[in-house]
Amino acid sequence: MISTRRRNLALPLLTVLFAAVSCSASEDVAVPSPEGEAARHCKALHKELPQTVDGLKRGTPEPVSDFTAIWGDPAVKLRCGVPKPDVLTYGSEHYNPKADAAEVNGVEWLFEKQEDGYRFTTVLRKAFVEVTVPRKYAPEVDVLTDLGRAVKKTVPVGV
Repeated sequence: MISTRRRNLALPLLTVLFAAVSCSASEDVAVPSPEGEAARHCKALHKELPQTVDGLKRGTPEPVSDFTAIWGDPAVKLRCGVPKPDVLTYGSEHYNPKADAAEVNGVEWLFEKQEDGYRFTTVLRKAFVEVTVPRKYAPEVDVLTDLGRAVKKTVPVGV
């Protein structure tokens, strides 16, 4: 009788535990809509992305897409095939020809300070790759070192 009661309690407990673990491994990420060549590069990038960045384990974004990826909790979010950033778009109210940018492991990134961290976007590539890093992971730029190889391999230089 005691054995049956323990089994009956164990199943709901395991179900709750599994649900809690599953929820923390995914996060909503807006999916971009690249087309043509950019979409092909982004799909290739998705296959090459590392399982960890800056020691953070890869999770599953919601909805699942070949154009997005996440790591950690709170999530470092990657979106491939995003539009050209306003700060780089001549005529935009946010255009800034002197915007902060730097090369990290052979990839040029635009740096944009956000309320809770940084948004980095590749420049001079055939598709724009955006990476949002929460302040919790400061220095936020560290995640880019683990992404450089995959970006260089799959998203060619070009404008």
